[in-house]
Amino acid sequence: MLIAMFVSPAQAAPSPAYQARAEQLLAILGAPGGEEAYFSTLFLEAVPVDRWRAIAADLRAQHGKPLALGAVRTDSATAGLVEIRYERATVGFTLVVAPQAPNLVVGLHIVGARTANDSLDKVMADIATLPGTTGFAIAQLTDMGPQWLRTHRADAQMATGSSFKLYILAELARAAAGERRWSDVIPLGPKSFSGRLMNWPDRAPMTLHSLATAMIAESDNSASDTLLRALGRDRVDAMLATTGHADAAKVLPILSTAEAFALKMPANADLRRRYEAGSLADRRGLLHDAAPRLTADKVDVGSVAEIPTAIDSIEWFASSRDMIGLLDWLRLHGGDALPVLAVNPGIAPADAKRWRYLGYKGGSEPGVMAMNMLAQARNGRWYAASASWNNPAARLDEPKLVALMTRALNLLAE
Repeated sequence: MLIAMFVSPAQAAPSPAYQARAEQLLAILGAPGGEEAYFSTLFLEAVPVDRWRAIAADLRAQHGKPLALGAVRTDSATAGLVEIRYERATVGFTLVVAPQAPNLVVGLHIVGARTANDSLDKVMADIATLPGTTGFAIAQLTDMGPQWLRTHRADAQMATGSSFKLYILAELARAAAGERRWSDVIPLGPKSFSGRLMNWPDRAPMTLHSLATAMIAESDNSASDTLLRALGRDRVDAMLATTGHADAAKVLPILSTAEAFALKMPANADLRRRYEAGSLADRRGLLHDAAPRLTADKVDVGSVAEIPTAIDSIEWFASSRDMIGLLDWLRLHGGDALPVLAVNPGIAPADAKRWRYLGYKGGSEPGVMAMNMLAQARNGRWYAASASWNNPAARLDEPKLVALMTRALNLLAE
């Protein structure tokens, strides 16, 4: 269950039938009974009464008793958003009723909960207590640069997983302003070991825009590896300096996804040790000379799917300040990259709608998670938020960080 936004004040009054069902929801959540007269047969076939009562009881255990109906906003005569105020939180629901009398409820979905008396300081404290290490920063983006609102270990170089694809997107945006066009067509490849495009025909013709959208919105590894080769690793590497990365030597050269996970394979332990100990020139030479051993077909995903593997050495590293600098560069120079960045907002759609614009790219693998958000408020102000969480000893409870970042974004939107 994601922590989510809450409905803004209603722009149009709900119909009497919809308002009645919204008001009755308070009782349905408060105690067992009356479900057959409230929910349609269609709903109860999908969510039997016993299951619904367990869900309602879990909400009461988490948030206390439901006390009052909050805001109600309808998107149509039969569908909208409803909030219920509990003792310790406010919970948002999408509520859909049948158009014909008696207007039984055909859809009810929890979009999340906002803790009462929440604050950015409380979010920071919760991020700091996650097991392992964390880094976090929020800034308002201005003509004079980022103005830091909250930071926690914001300069720590953290493993960020697929967040590195933002550097590829930035280089594509730079190139598309001159020597390339978003509509340019290139062949798909080299393909990687996961993602939708992995199963597409070899060398399938793809536009740069289509590849960028798959890389950012779906985190497709074949798309990112194709773009890395097409744009040139040296040019993507240079984007770290362009956007102000504080410790590029720790990151370079930018690895493709196939190279990174091939280096993590037990069969390539010798290459990994050489890569970890080598200079930048040594690393570049190794990637060239050992290329046949660093391809997607050498990656056994099962061997790295359950436990963190070499996340302190074979990774894509950046601090929260680095990532916010990159997001700010994209804000100023991204052009057509910005709509690509907004295809997948990273949080529940209801939360994302609080913003005029919300772009997102994250990354995750066992022991690694990162979330990077670029947001424009309704008043036109721009913000960026970045969080990274690493634990070399265990997998992460990823929904926790999603919930924390959602809380932060919702508080910032207010």
